[in-house]
Amino acid sequence: MSDTEDVMEEEAHAPKIPDGEKVDFDDIHRKRQEKDLSELQSLIEAHFIQRKKEEEELIALVNRIEKRRAERAEQQRVRAEREKERQARLAKERKELEEQRKKHDEDAKKKKALSNMSQQYSAGQKSDNRRGAKKQTEREKKKKILAERKKPLSVDHLNEDKLKEKANELWQWLMGLEAEKFDLSEKLKRQKYDVIPLNCLKAQLHISSPRPKTIRCPCEH
Repeated sequence: MSDTEDVMEEEAHAPKIPDGEKVDFDDIHRKRQEKDLSELQSLIEAHFIQRKKEEEELIALVNRIEKRRAERAEQQRVRAEREKERQARLAKERKELEEQRKKHDEDAKKKKALSNMSQQYSAGQKSDNRRGAKKQTEREKKKKILAERKKPLSVDHLNEDKLKEKANELWQWLMGLEAEKFDLSEKLKRQKYDVIPLNCLKAQLHISSPRPKTIRCPCEH
């Protein structure tokens, strides 16, 4: 709107001055100032009201932002705590599983060791039984041979000369037994020396087999 239009509008709203009356321009000027002042005050009040409203809205917005920030921080803290608890729980489960695995392996090793010991004991028992049976058989053979060789002496009816002959006969028989014992001992020694090379060959065959075993040759010192 131009200045001319404003002047025309003011003149249209201005009070009409009756003809022949005196016009008080000071009063008109005062009223116009009062009107302008009133409008200016209204504008200032409206401005402050709007500004207060905007400040309140800004404060509310800041509060909402702070509230959301606090809620987000709390949510992050809760998630961090849950994640920490989850990691601790997983670590505990892994530790328990590892302990169970170790215990299972140890139990398996113990069972295997007990099984091996049981097998070795059974084998030893069988070997002892075989050796015991063999020794029993050898003792029985010795007893039988001694029983056959043992002859009752009937010397009560013999005189002194006959007793001397009998004693000489027994001495000769005893010397024969000693000679036989010596021959058997020498034969046993030769058999032992003959067995040593065979054991060495057996040990070498075991060492060269697909599943080698640590066997020390009897001829090694």
